[in-house]
Amino acid sequence: MLPIEQFLQTIDATPLVAIDLIVPNENGGYLLGHRVNKPAQGFWFVPGGRIRKNERLDEAFRRIARDELGHTGVERADADLVGVYEHLYDDNVSGHPGISTHYVVLGYKLRRPLKLDNLPNTQHTAYRWATGEEILADSGVHLNTRVYFGDGLQR
Repeated sequence: MLPIEQFLQTIDATPLVAIDLIVPNENGGYLLGHRVNKPAQGFWFVPGGRIRKNERLDEAFRRIARDELGHTGVERADADLVGVYEHLYDDNVSGHPGISTHYVVLGYKLRRPLKLDNLPNTQHTAYRWATGEEILADSGVHLNTRVYFGDGLQR
């Protein structure tokens, strides 16, 4: 893990690559978490995370599912790629002024609901389920999450 000063230099100089997880339930809802950290702090957002240097996509997918959903055994083969997105933020994880954040995000929708008994609270203070229509209508859901549901994602 990079020291924060080095990480901020990286954020300032290059895009970060991430995976977002669009997680359905049996009732037509999708999992949202209320973000703790910047960027997107205070908004509802789908779970996701950065891909690490030298981490294969399948490894990153498993780790992110474990860290963000508290669920082991979720494979990239269990999901469909919805698309590749750009997430641009005026701020950064540390709140350091003058450094914006640029993510290139692979959005994946899981094909089946998961039993989510112990959702972690590291990145999110609360969780909720919402339909695609509710997500699109709610300004408390970050635009970078709403775009997944406005791009023709089957609801």
